[in-house]
Amino acid sequence: MSLALVHSRARAGVQAPPVRVEVHLSGGLPCTQIVGLPEAAVRESRDRVRAALLCARFEFPARRITINLAPADLPKDGGRFDLPIALGILAASGQIDRQALSAHEFIGELALTGELRGVDGALPAAIAAAAAQRTLVVAPDNAAEAALARQASVKVARTLLEVCAALAGEKVLPDAAPAPTRPARQPDLADVRGHAHARRALEIAAAGGHHLLLVGPPGCGKTLLASRLPGILPDAGETEALETAAVASASGQGVDPTHWRQRPYRAPHHTASAVALVGGGAMPRPGEVSLAHNGVLFLDELPEWKRATLEVLREPLEAAQVTISRAARSAVFPARFQLVAAMNPCPCGWAGDRSGRCRCPGDAIARYRARLSGPLLDRIDLHLLVPRLPPADLHGQAATGETSATVRARVTQARERQLQRAGLPNAWLDPGGTLRDCVLAAAERALLDQAMERLQLSARSMHRILRVARTIADLAGGGPIERPHLAEAIGYRQLDRGPLDPSP
Repeated sequence: MSLALVHSRARAGVQAPPVRVEVHLSGGLPCTQIVGLPEAAVRESRDRVRAALLCARFEFPARRITINLAPADLPKDGGRFDLPIALGILAASGQIDRQALSAHEFIGELALTGELRGVDGALPAAIAAAAAQRTLVVAPDNAAEAALARQASVKVARTLLEVCAALAGEKVLPDAAPAPTRPARQPDLADVRGHAHARRALEIAAAGGHHLLLVGPPGCGKTLLASRLPGILPDAGETEALETAAVASASGQGVDPTHWRQRPYRAPHHTASAVALVGGGAMPRPGEVSLAHNGVLFLDELPEWKRATLEVLREPLEAAQVTISRAARSAVFPARFQLVAAMNPCPCGWAGDRSGRCRCPGDAIARYRARLSGPLLDRIDLHLLVPRLPPADLHGQAATGETSATVRARVTQARERQLQRAGLPNAWLDPGGTLRDCVLAAAERALLDQAMERLQLSARSMHRILRVARTIADLAGGGPIERPHLAEAIGYRQLDRGPLDPSP
């Protein structure tokens, strides 16, 4: 029978759905046809495969070759099917044993010389192959990445000839070995002079996973503060780190195996498009919100972003995922990121500064602030006004604050309390979990009601205040929410109070 079946994996979002490469040889004029929704790069594989087989001194059958990539309704792209197509042709023509293929999965692009090249999405493919209890064969470029899936059996081959020799029992392919991890050097919070209030807000944001907006004049330290947030976040667990690495693998940017446990920090420029921010394309790929999954997304100069671009953040801020729909397919990408944004208080940047240099009229300041919609601001837990520091706080002799390691120890303890109580950080509690874990006594409930009436807060803002108060109580030892905790949480809704004034 001139039919062979080879197992492979496609790329669909951060998933790796199975693809069965079916190769059939029949009589007729010699030709090679690939069916099963192949994109241009997949259709071109017939020429790469033919040259690779001939260079490896195999016979390319002078027959009618039909290659079906099943399931037929799943679009296939890239050069990842070169290796399984080549093996299918060899097995169908009797040049290798087709029975040896059943326990393996193959992904890899073929050079014309028969060498294997790496492809996108090797880590999701390794995870899926492990679930199917098959051994995955990859190129050396994908070895360290695929080895991050510790439960997977991953073999490495440099050429098509090595794969064929291993299938014939003449050679043993080496296992994919993970690269040695190295601790990344994170910017230290001790570099931040002064700004005790901002450091406190940063610690609360890290402990509960809360979104944070920093408002202040140019050069006051907003970017400096934001860049210190990853260094005080709790260490990522293996499951979290694998999720983040899988997104990076599917994006085509690759995974750094030496720093794969590090939480991502993404800071796109304000000229980025909506597609760059949330993902998209004809073959959907993740955007910045997904690349920041389990990490930090920093948006500087927030009002300078296009309003339509910022509005696409609403869904991922609430749902922690992004659904990209296209005519041919749709993909779901995780997006459980922590947003840190920064903005000036007015167009010139100096409104409220003690120097009095701002000359922006009131309507210009109102228009500047109106670039940010109320629903978007409503989804940001902490609004913090950051003043310009006095010169005495900037000298080298000025006292420094706590180091990132000291703050991270407190943040980790608070986060562990949240995970033991609800299984997730306070910022991601649903309304039911918020009412269950953020119970207030009568006096604290009256204070919250008074704040909601005076500031005209929405129900979403009320829930976010309760979650922030719960985080503050967790930092204080994990007891019930008391009046000082609630008052501090209400104090962080500063943009709900009217004019922006970052002066001390």
